[in-house]
Amino acid sequence: MINILKQWYQRYFTDPQTVMFAFILIFGALLIVIMNAHLMPILIGVIIAYLFEGFVVRLHLNRTIGASIVTTIILAAILLMLFVLLPLLSRQVSELIGELPIMIGKGQLMLSELPDQYPGYVSVEQVQEIFTFIRMELSSLGQRAVSLSLDSVVGVITFFVYLILMPLMVFFFLKDKEAILDWLTNFLPNERRLIAKVWVELDIKIASYVRGKFIEVLVVWIATYIAFIVMDMNYALLLSLLVGLSVIIPYVGATVVTIPVALIAFFQWGPTSEFGYLMAAYAVIQFLDGNLLVPLLFSEVVNLHPLAIIVAVVFFGSLWGVWGVFFAIPLATLIQAILKAWPAQVVSEE
Repeated sequence: MINILKQWYQRYFTDPQTVMFAFILIFGALLIVIMNAHLMPILIGVIIAYLFEGFVVRLHLNRTIGASIVTTIILAAILLMLFVLLPLLSRQVSELIGELPIMIGKGQLMLSELPDQYPGYVSVEQVQEIFTFIRMELSSLGQRAVSLSLDSVVGVITFFVYLILMPLMVFFFLKDKEAILDWLTNFLPNERRLIAKVWVELDIKIASYVRGKFIEVLVVWIATYIAFIVMDMNYALLLSLLVGLSVIIPYVGATVVTIPVALIAFFQWGPTSEFGYLMAAYAVIQFLDGNLLVPLLFSEVVNLHPLAIIVAVVFFGSLWGVWGVFFAIPLATLIQAILKAWPAQVVSEE
């Protein structure tokens, strides 16, 4: 066993570059794990800067002017969100909460009729168990809502502080990109071919992934909103936004968001042709997203097996919650780049 470990060490860690790279990875991982709540606004600022970096370059202007234009666009988007989008979403959420008791009542009535309609498949005891489970979940949901409301004041204050700081961070990330990168490289060793190799591949892939994912969210959101409005579906803006955001989580997001879409459509129309048309339109949008939009936007940018993506979502989501899910694919891409570059570097040195 000792000889096996010794051979493994000699194969992968005899080069000082690999030792330094391993140290940087371990230090970075520990920093993110310990400080993830405090680092998250900075990471979001970096993501937004990545999103607009290509736009600044294509302007062919001074970086200060380009960063100022991007900051103005971000501020305009924030104002649009606060004074137009947020009130509409808030109103639809309030209407949905007010209608929930009616929906639950209809659902209970439909469940209570199942033993009479399908006596050989559904029993009264099974229906009672379902009712008990629903009551327990509603009670737990109410308790969580009260707890959330008590913490909402602090959360709102923190949200607005970040809302002010975010455009400033993005401005300086874009304006002083070269200076920031030069400052960071001062902490790296002079011999850093392995680090540079991983960084070049990761920089291209992550930048393309962030921009592609942003475009995908917008396209799916707008397409779904148009379909829901044409069908005159209730809570069209709220549900279409959920559908758009669901593409951030591959495979899992679309599955989860389908449930509220189907339930609200069913309670609005029942088992009618309108319900069928709505679900067919929703299925077409999901199909076009997965088979046309995603290949068009990403192509080979994120060349990960679907199983690797699911494992990354589960693993990083369990570590960091929602943000872990959001960063799952970039982190999996980082791991892929490291595994791809590391053995090649070692073999070439041998």
